[in-house]
Amino acid sequence: MMTTPQPQSPLSDAEMDAIVRKYDNETNFRRLTGVTGWIVTLACVVLSVFHIYTSGFGLLNEVMHRSVHMSFIMPLVFLLFPRVKVEKPLRAWGFGLAFAAFYLFLGIQLADALAGRIPEAARYGLIALSAALALTALPATKLGGYGDRPSIIDWPLAIAGCASSLYLIVFFDTIFIRNVGFPQPFDYVMGLIAIIMVLEAARRTMGEVLPVIGTLALLYAIFGPYLPGDLAHRGYNIIRLVNHLYLGTEGIYGIAIGVVATFVFHFVLFGVLAQKSGLGQLFIDLASIVAGRYSGGPAKVAVVSSGFFGMISGSPVANTVTTGAFTIPMMKSKGFSGRFAAATEASASCGGQVTPPIMGAAAFVMTEMLGVPYNELILIAIIPAAFHYLSTLFMVHLEAKRLGLSGIAPDKLPQFMDVLARSWHLFIPLVVMVTLLLMKFTPFLAAFWGIILTIGCSYIPLVLQMLGLGQRMDASSALTPRKLVSALESGAQQSIAITAACACVGFILGVTTLTGMGFKFSGAVIDGAAWMGAAVSALDPLGFLSQNGTTLFFALIFVAIACIIMGAGIPTTPTYIILAAIAAPALQQLGVPLLATHFFVFYYGVLADITPPVALAAYAGAGIARSDPMQTGMTAFRLSMGKALVPMMFIYAPALLFIDFTVWDFSLALSSGVLSIIALSVAYIGFFQTHVARWEKWVLTIAGLVLVAHDLLAIALSASVVFAILIGNARKAARESALAPPSPG
Repeated sequence: MMTTPQPQSPLSDAEMDAIVRKYDNETNFRRLTGVTGWIVTLACVVLSVFHIYTSGFGLLNEVMHRSVHMSFIMPLVFLLFPRVKVEKPLRAWGFGLAFAAFYLFLGIQLADALAGRIPEAARYGLIALSAALALTALPATKLGGYGDRPSIIDWPLAIAGCASSLYLIVFFDTIFIRNVGFPQPFDYVMGLIAIIMVLEAARRTMGEVLPVIGTLALLYAIFGPYLPGDLAHRGYNIIRLVNHLYLGTEGIYGIAIGVVATFVFHFVLFGVLAQKSGLGQLFIDLASIVAGRYSGGPAKVAVVSSGFFGMISGSPVANTVTTGAFTIPMMKSKGFSGRFAAATEASASCGGQVTPPIMGAAAFVMTEMLGVPYNELILIAIIPAAFHYLSTLFMVHLEAKRLGLSGIAPDKLPQFMDVLARSWHLFIPLVVMVTLLLMKFTPFLAAFWGIILTIGCSYIPLVLQMLGLGQRMDASSALTPRKLVSALESGAQQSIAITAACACVGFILGVTTLTGMGFKFSGAVIDGAAWMGAAVSALDPLGFLSQNGTTLFFALIFVAIACIIMGAGIPTTPTYIILAAIAAPALQQLGVPLLATHFFVFYYGVLADITPPVALAAYAGAGIARSDPMQTGMTAFRLSMGKALVPMMFIYAPALLFIDFTVWDFSLALSSGVLSIIALSVAYIGFFQTHVARWEKWVLTIAGLVLVAHDLLAIALSASVVFAILIGNARKAARESALAPPSPG
């Protein structure tokens, strides 16, 4: 007998804040007060206004624009983000000592390289400066900086971080015009400071994973001649490295920071302003209207509302917490387990990373790297995103049917006309922005008008009520000066972590262009895949499996695993940039279309957010649902099966991305993909009108996987098996219903 679930008491604001702080490093800000708080607020507002102005009236040259952005962001990192907590002293001291040693090593290398060009005293001064910066990497509690108050070392680091970028602005003509190709010794000193500050900024905002990868990339560039086999290369001294990473657009101020400073910031700010004006509540209301009345209504509301949120937000943890605070308790009250409720919210929220038009900001990077117009890219992304939400929705539906759950009572659902009358003005900025994107206007110009209209339209209810009209509208959504300042501050803060991460990614991209590291990785992947392919083909006496086909399959598996591992604990955008530079070339060498390779690595990189052991979105949902984090992560991964399958479809059926498009290929891929999702969903939930037998689960799983292959015979055989099992279960359910005793009354 099913027991009635006990209602969950809503989490307090403090508990929600604790969950965000624990699982979302990107928003773990200090709560600053006093003069420091005013300084940070002013800096954030000025940065936001700068980006709004330049998006509407013209950007600066790329080096200057990126340097201005970094001049604000770097000091904000050290003032807003606390130092790495010493929760595990041995681990913290291990990483701290490693980074300190590396910083000192860089300083000694530069001092030796500048011997003869600077006085001897200056060389020792440079080493002393490196030693001082190295000390700040140590997790010594006496250095402070762990709470909401900046410590004595945070201000010097903030000044150093600002100075390293401000230097390029002040001396732009000297460095990039008069002395181009002939850097001065002090240029290298500022470059050394910039490299160390970027690594420390990434540590504070991202943890150790990304800075360790960046450090390994730098060491790889320096010690290339001493490496074995194909890993070896000519090697580059610290002078060449600083010149490449700091005094150009191949490293710190490369494409990654360029995208953040010209696209990402504007759309993040638009999303913050839109939410402040009430768009978030509108999305929840619309999702409730669309899906709330059906079986398992609250879970479907979670999926649909998270899809809406994905249009304006790129953070899976933020999506999970924002919509999960409303949907997870409601799902539990209707009979879903806490684990399933949290996993549903996490899986749906991660869909925001692949949902146009923002796609976790990766869309802007992709259009820069591929040269594909932005309006085309977001249209291409619609079908893959729809597959993800279809998969999650269908599993939620089957689980609700299995548990016999009902939807939300009609009298508790918002009415469409009431919602429209109250919030119609909120659609205007979103519609205008998307329209401008589709009309091939630049993304930052579309974001400019989206921001301006969001601010202006927020006053429509107030104006109409003053005229005696619009009494049903909520005038409190107006972005008053106080709320506007808060939104501008929040928008700048939301971009800090992604900027620090992308600056660190610049090391990896810069080293890749210097050393050819991407091609070496590709060669290793192809060699391993060819060996595995040959071994499997040898076991096929009938010749059904070709050498090329098996090589491609294992290459996909290797790259997918690398993507998930690389994406663990790193935001989507820097993950995609790294993978596009290193992993994607392996698939291109096997004849996979360029666009398909980039979508492949992007989708598997996103899966890291819901793949244990580092499934931050799932863990945040578990915190709200009070469920086991690891079990929640495993459930969220299975609920995201569509996202795991879709990349394979890109490769075997590129027509889904409108590559070599024909109506037949597209229709075949679309129908087989939908059927594959249905088969795998039934196999995972174990229910289709009635309970599915164990052997049927295995058969459905195999058939669902085979359906991904773009082969007509394989699709026909697998589809026949799937339909046979589904029809058989439908008939079995009908017989069970006929034999069941009539319900009383």
